[in-house]
Amino acid sequence: MYLFVSTINEAVIDRRYDNPKILSGPVLTNSPNAVLSKTLLGRYNDLSLPADSILATYIWIDGSGEHLRCKDRTLKYIPKVPKDNFTRVITELNDKYISKLNANLKWKHAKEHSPPYFCPKDLENVFTIRCKLRERENRNSFDENLKDLPVWNFDGSSTGQATGHNSDTFLVPRAIYKDPFRRGNHILVMCDTFKYNMEPTESNHRVKCQEAYDKCKDDEPWFGIEQEYILLDSDLRPFGWPPGGFPPPQGPYYCGVGANKVFARDLVEAHYRCCLFAGVPIAGTNAEVMPSQWEFQVGPSVGVSAGDDLWIARYILHRLAEEYGVIVTFDPKPVQDWNGSGAHTNFSTKKMREENGIIEIEKAIDKLSKVHMKHIKVYDPRGGKDNERRLTGLHETASINDFSAGVANRGSSIRIPRLVAEEKKGYLEDRRPASNCDPYAVTDALMRTCILNE
Repeated sequence: MYLFVSTINEAVIDRRYDNPKILSGPVLTNSPNAVLSKTLLGRYNDLSLPADSILATYIWIDGSGEHLRCKDRTLKYIPKVPKDNFTRVITELNDKYISKLNANLKWKHAKEHSPPYFCPKDLENVFTIRCKLRERENRNSFDENLKDLPVWNFDGSSTGQATGHNSDTFLVPRAIYKDPFRRGNHILVMCDTFKYNMEPTESNHRVKCQEAYDKCKDDEPWFGIEQEYILLDSDLRPFGWPPGGFPPPQGPYYCGVGANKVFARDLVEAHYRCCLFAGVPIAGTNAEVMPSQWEFQVGPSVGVSAGDDLWIARYILHRLAEEYGVIVTFDPKPVQDWNGSGAHTNFSTKKMREENGIIEIEKAIDKLSKVHMKHIKVYDPRGGKDNERRLTGLHETASINDFSAGVANRGSSIRIPRLVAEEKKGYLEDRRPASNCDPYAVTDALMRTCILNE
């Protein structure tokens, strides 16, 4: 059986992810070069970088619809977060008010009423917007003004998103997270992808998800996604399993404690901390039913941001697994006769969370029952083929061919938690999405069915 331990190098302090100022970390020993490579990397992590350089990692979903790609670039300014809907509305109000005001003023008086002293009357009694001109400091020509992240491009023919004779594919930044690996001002950037003519690529489900959210944002759709995954060793066997054999039957592993019940807890702990540092709203984590199977929960996230948060959490997990020398798989059913992996999606609207919201929950379940197979087709990247292996009616799943719902029933398509049934308000849990689903596609389908009645 493989062992999972932390190796401490006397020259550099261990447990890199316990303290952002400490740059060394625990190492998985089943990779013979892991200790050496980790120690060497630690020698360069604390190199001082130029004050005017910020490293940005652009991250995107490739043509498979389930795998991530990334590449880095240097920025010479501090980027600002892409505008959310609220900021966009406020900006438009400001612009319209300024234009209207200036149109009726003579030029000699315009400066008295223009920013930075402008406070729009349209937003009176809501909040006050104060714009003040910042004094610019000269730090080696470093531009301290916030700027938009640039649109970038990549070779789409190498990621299954374009042809070789017209390969340039665009990356459009959508969300910024702090980089837990480089720290400082360095960032992770979640992007979506567009073809040469600026039409979304086939794997870009974020665009439709954003459109759905824009239509129903007043309903305040909240999502919490329970991401299950399995760790593999270099032989593509579940990590910690006996070579050529199987561990004892499932039973003691779920939320287990002990070296013979759980494997790679250090990796899971590092992931938890890195997500919190990055700004991902990770709510918890636990060992799952199969040994070397784990789960983390992301949320509550509002609308399309649920997809951004989960994809970045997946990226961080993959990056950490590189350092630990293991492989993360989101395959829904890598081992027969053991529990598979899902991405159970908890969903609620404002009305569901209010008194007697159970009525709205039951209405949503009725709507979902009428489009069951339509959802199944978007709940994994292969149109339901992956879920056929997982949704068998066994191992805490419902049959892929039948829709069902029940209170506290983990063998149903939709589960109403016991506490929700007792309080008569809260949320529902859709247990059908596969672990390798695109959360943009899942949340889009739930909003369109349950709120927009499409």
